[in-house]
Amino acid sequence: MSRPREFDVDRALHQSMEVFWKKGFKSTSFEDLTRTTQVKKQSLYCVFEDKRALFLKALALYREQSISVLEELASREEVSPLKKLEAIRDAKLCQGNETILRGCLIVNSVLEFGTDDEEVTHEVEMMFAKVEQILEKIIRSGQEQQLITTRHTSQELAAYLNNALLGAKIMERSGASRERIDAVLRTSFAMLER
Repeated sequence: MSRPREFDVDRALHQSMEVFWKKGFKSTSFEDLTRTTQVKKQSLYCVFEDKRALFLKALALYREQSISVLEELASREEVSPLKKLEAIRDAKLCQGNETILRGCLIVNSVLEFGTDDEEVTHEVEMMFAKVEQILEKIIRSGQEQQLITTRHTSQELAAYLNNALLGAKIMERSGASRERIDAVLRTSFAMLER
């Protein structure tokens, strides 16, 4: 008869995500994970197999949480498309100082892995595609209401904004000031207005 789990798996996954976010995959040791989660190595292995499997679960959790925030902001019916885009911009910008130093776990993973790991690449592609889909829907609505420029398609503008957001995350990770990042994002988003 197997022993019952002696730890909260969701809590351990969230804590592990924080470690990977701060240190990256390669720089995170299993000791870092066991120290942070207060879960023995064997117990973590029983649930997550190995460090890579735990990292992939953490990456998926991060993606799901990030998309959930964007979907909530995009679904506000009483808010104009421009206000929705501003809310997304501000949500990406106004994360705590510690977060600014860490950037985005997805972007950090792209910088660490490139395209060398198929499963990491898949997570990254799913994140980027979903963000662009959310942005495109808002932009299309703004174009229909004649609030957003039609010089480019909604898909092109969504890709442009997603790229601006990703660039801001790289700036965060490299230590750029909040003011500089804010200026870049405000300029990028303002270029969509009619």
